[in-house]
Amino acid sequence: MTNLFLDTLAGKAVPRPPFWFMRQAGRYLPEYREIRAQANGFLDLCYTPERAARVTLQPIERFQADAAILFSDILVIPHAMGQTVDFVEGTGPKLDPIQSSRDLALLDPGKTLEKLAPVFETVRLVRAGLPDDIALIGFSGAPWTVATYMIEGGSTRDFNTVKSWAISNRRSFAIMLDLVVESTVMYLKAQVDAGAQALQIFDTWASAVPASDFEDWVINPTARIVLALKSHAPDVPIIGFARGIGSRLPDYIHRTGIDAVGLDSSVSLAEAANNIQPICPVQGNLDPAYLLSGGVEMERAAHEVLEAMSGGPFVFNLAHGINKDTPPAHVERLAEIVKNWGLSK
Repeated sequence: MTNLFLDTLAGKAVPRPPFWFMRQAGRYLPEYREIRAQANGFLDLCYTPERAARVTLQPIERFQADAAILFSDILVIPHAMGQTVDFVEGTGPKLDPIQSSRDLALLDPGKTLEKLAPVFETVRLVRAGLPDDIALIGFSGAPWTVATYMIEGGSTRDFNTVKSWAISNRRSFAIMLDLVVESTVMYLKAQVDAGAQALQIFDTWASAVPASDFEDWVINPTARIVLALKSHAPDVPIIGFARGIGSRLPDYIHRTGIDAVGLDSSVSLAEAANNIQPICPVQGNLDPAYLLSGGVEMERAAHEVLEAMSGGPFVFNLAHGINKDTPPAHVERLAEIVKNWGLSK
């Protein structure tokens, strides 16, 4: 049976672009909110395999996307290593921040597989619930992005604390990145062993890294993860999503060893088609604001993306996650547009 998503990542010709949407399982769906209300907090939902599998499958059932992405969170890694992590309704993640080498010494990657066993069970349940033509994507955060939360203690707009800490404590910060790399490699290998057929590494805050530190904080940690995964499962494609790095994308692709790259909305369609798509398959990059707005402007923008990327391997997606206020009807319409694209050509 043809698997459009995996065939595209392998560079094969397909009748239409496959699609999935970042954050396709989430608060904009009433069926998600129903299950979320039954859980004792967000992490409880992530660590309850039956519920996590259910919400992973919801967008497949509603929109017939070509890939499901595991329902979890990038912050299960620091939680597994022993850092206190909580999700406050209406506020977001809250962590006891890493402030010293003493705090760093308390982190233990060796706990990863045991602590995250429920996530691997979720992967197994989802894979068993999917037909062969729908792919299952596992994921993690990239070390830099995960480290920003670990040091800032939550979300941040200026990244001053993490950058100041990393610059003033370079040896300790390198150790932290090593710990996150070690834990992430174990985590992603176990996802593959449980049934994930592709992986995505989210470096959401890569654009905050100073150019002089980009190699040490973004490129090298990600490359180490990719190399370890390729040694373990060479046929499992890896998508890198380094948000906001613009002109550094080709270098990021070549030097990390990823198989495909996710594009944010700052990358022009001409740049993507002419300079990035010839290097590897691309994924993206409709701005979620168009999906939130819907209507003729969304349809026009979606057709522009499809037309521009139709000359090479391409997975239709958003430039970032679905906004929680997005009407599901808008997502249904966007899915229809992509599914009908091949029929209209």
